Amino acid sequence: MFRRLLTFDEAKQIISNHSPKKPLGAEEVPLLKACTRVLAEDAIATLDIPPFDRSTVDGYAVKSRETFGAEENKPIKLKICGTVAAGESPKITVDRGEAAEIVTGAPIPTGADAVVMLEAAERRNGELHVYSAVVKDENVMKAGADIKEGETVLTKGVCLTSREIGVLAAIGMAKVKVYALPRVAVLSTGAEVTEHGRRLPAGKIYDINAYSLNAAVQESGGVPVYFGVFPDDLGTMKQVLVKALASSDMVITSGGVSVGPKDVMPKALDSLGKPGVIVSGVAIKPGKPVTVASVDGKLIFSLPGHPTSALLIFHLLVRPIVECLAGKKARKVLEVEAVSSARMFSAKGRRTFTMVRLKRDKSNKLMAEPVATGASGAITTLARADGFVEIAENQRFIDAGEEVTVQLFKKIDH
Repeated sequence: MFRRLLTFDEAKQIISNHSPKKPLGAEEVPLLKACTRVLAEDAIATLDIPPFDRSTVDGYAVKSRETFGAEENKPIKLKICGTVAAGESPKITVDRGEAAEIVTGAPIPTGADAVVMLEAAERRNGELHVYSAVVKDENVMKAGADIKEGETVLTKGVCLTSREIGVLAAIGMAKVKVYALPRVAVLSTGAEVTEHGRRLPAGKIYDINAYSLNAAVQESGGVPVYFGVFPDDLGTMKQVLVKALASSDMVITSGGVSVGPKDVMPKALDSLGKPGVIVSGVAIKPGKPVTVASVDGKLIFSLPGHPTSALLIFHLLVRPIVECLAGKKARKVLEVEAVSSARMFSAKGRRTFTMVRLKRDKSNKLMAEPVATGASGAITTLARADGFVEIAENQRFIDAGEEVTVQLFKKIDH
């Protein structure tokens, strides 16, 4: 049987005491492969952006003071002295009484300080007729207006998305220093579990947990390393766990942690090194059998075999650690207030997490509707749920019509 079940808060504290408090380390990667990675150092601009005064429109570069007084029926006439194209250094100078044709993004030539828009001027008989005056720097983006040399454009700890990648590309970074991705070994146990790619034998089920947990690791910023499915054999399990620890930064198993004769995982974990098992059963529902070990500074999470329980425990206990190892900032818990649509019962003496989905009633009130579980082995429970309601150990139930806080699995439109 289990030792005294730890409370949920006790288990979290023990796990925290044995968890890493900083990312694994840093590595340099090509900018093209840096999306979703976490910046490991401040990004400092080594040049002004733009690096030169540039035109923001198609038109004509001019001396602004020479356009003063220009009107529709009284144009200012200038001589066109040349053309400035994008991507090249101007080879002309705009002198008194002159204008240079220019395209969007092209450098402002020497002598000019503004740009007349194309539609505000007209070429006629070799002359430019300007029908609208411009002021100094009009239609001009000055050098350094966007980013100045020496400016910190992104700070350490930022998760790089397409927007941040664009900023780094603008300052010429071909490579970027990011936090290393934690490698997380994932394996399943159980005589009833079989791998995919073959016809399902009688009495067997496909390996659900390895796939869902692999995806959960990726969503958290880690790199899953799939080890496969193994029988509930103590010798085999010890060998596999030794290999998993050697090749990864954390290990996640599913199955083999209950109280049956084939549930060998706790014994295997305790034989690997010190301190060994640190959590053996938690007073929660679902997920009571969860077992956690620490071996030479690496954590092993042995989750229940039931898919809903395994994924929920990953969400509650494992995900924050994977995110920490990957350098990600602690994810803010997404919550929404709703009203319970039905009575929700707790498991006596255990912290209970009841899956719910959200919907609006006829008066547009947000309702939390318990998801029918059938059994904790039903993988569709989490797929149908928007989040969960937490019921305290000393609370018997939440009544229909009672206000509840729903912790969301992801941001939703409600």
